Amino acid sequence: MTQTPAIHSPSREEKQFIIMTQTPIGKLVARLSVPTVISMLVSAIYNITDTFYVAHLGESAAGAVGVVFSLMSLIQALGMGVGMGASSLVSRCLGRRDQQTASKYVSSAFFFGAFIGLCILILGEINVNRLMRWLGSTDTILPYACAYGHYILIAAPLMCAAFVLNTTLRAEGKAVFSMIGLTTGAILNIAIAPVFIYILDMGIAGAALAVLICQTISLLILLSFFVRKKSVTTLSWKLVSRHWRDYWDLVRLGSPTTLRQGFASLAMALLNIKAAPFGDAAVAAVSIATKIYLAMRGIVLGIGQAMQPVAGYNHGAKLYDRVREAFWVSARAGTIICTVAAVALAVWARPVIAAFRTGNEDVVIIGVQTLYFFCAALPFLAYSTYVNQLLQILGQAKSAAFLASCRQGIMFLPLVFILPHYFGLYGVEATQPAADMLTFFVSIPFLMHFFRKYQTSRRPLGTKRRLRLIYLKLARKLNHWTEPYN
Repeated sequence: MTQTPAIHSPSREEKQFIIMTQTPIGKLVARLSVPTVISMLVSAIYNITDTFYVAHLGESAAGAVGVVFSLMSLIQALGMGVGMGASSLVSRCLGRRDQQTASKYVSSAFFFGAFIGLCILILGEINVNRLMRWLGSTDTILPYACAYGHYILIAAPLMCAAFVLNTTLRAEGKAVFSMIGLTTGAILNIAIAPVFIYILDMGIAGAALAVLICQTISLLILLSFFVRKKSVTTLSWKLVSRHWRDYWDLVRLGSPTTLRQGFASLAMALLNIKAAPFGDAAVAAVSIATKIYLAMRGIVLGIGQAMQPVAGYNHGAKLYDRVREAFWVSARAGTIICTVAAVALAVWARPVIAAFRTGNEDVVIIGVQTLYFFCAALPFLAYSTYVNQLLQILGQAKSAAFLASCRQGIMFLPLVFILPHYFGLYGVEATQPAADMLTFFVSIPFLMHFFRKYQTSRRPLGTKRRLRLIYLKLARKLNHWTEPYN
């Protein structure tokens, strides 16, 4: 009696590898973009609604949210920096089918991120008043900022750990799981924040407490995917690396994100400081307009975060043409979306700003002016963002770190001192858009150099091309051998 040979069933890792390396790029990026864009958009809406709720408490309270947003950006910078370092390593390890090493990086990054968040909590609580002053708080904003910042500092370890798991799941191509974890907490925060602020009469502290509760829930949801073996990689204390080199790789490869988000924190603090001489209305208006702009940027980042694991997987599998295609598909989609959004925001700028209802007409006037400047730079945002993200995920840490430092660092820092000095409040409003425009032009040669030096020169050989090169090589040798007899 003959036995039927056993049919090999592909493992979860093999199925994911086939999806990431064989699905048409446009379809793959689009499919991964849906959950990542939803995640970023819901997160941005949560930031806007948080400001919306608090703005009803007055312009000083609205300004406090902008001040503490700098602190949240710093926490995000460190948490996402470690997470993106792990993401770069994990996606390329999975592209090489090295699941054990990928799990080691995930486990190490998770506990490392939580430790960093704990350090932020301890250092921040030592002198929260001075910290809020450094972030641009005025005398009238300070009490609100301290009340809000206290709970955000408590949430720091949870936020850092959640950012690591969130980016890791995207690196695996499990963007839907990442979306579920992030959006559940954000949507819950939108629902319960008014309860703490108004019904329980906790004011701005209630908004921050809602953030703490929802960040805890988001972390637990993300952890559940690893506990229930739904992820490709494994999360375990036993897999945590004991070698400093692995942590250096996490920091080094995550440095573009750390710099990008860290400079974002510094930029927001400097904008608050420069807007403060024009009154609390200016601080509140710039904060509101910036939150709206960040909502649009969240969509751009969501598409880029979908492009990154596609590029990482295919680079690890040496499918370099797919890497190039992933970039251009994302860049076209992002630019079209940004252009449409810029036109829409410019047309409806006043009703959008007026919806926050701070009770001060100056907030509306200044906010509309600021939004116009952002609309001018918005169509150029996608390209420069994706160049940075592409270089980072493929391990080009130095180039990616430089580009990440441009938007809110190298380009921003001189402008934030020069423009307000010569143009007053208009200079404050135009600083970030001007820095975004300059970053766009700087990023162009970086992409050209990368594709020329690192992609086309390493393009994999197809079967026909490989046979042709073998034939030509043999023909040259045969010609060399027979030359004395001719």
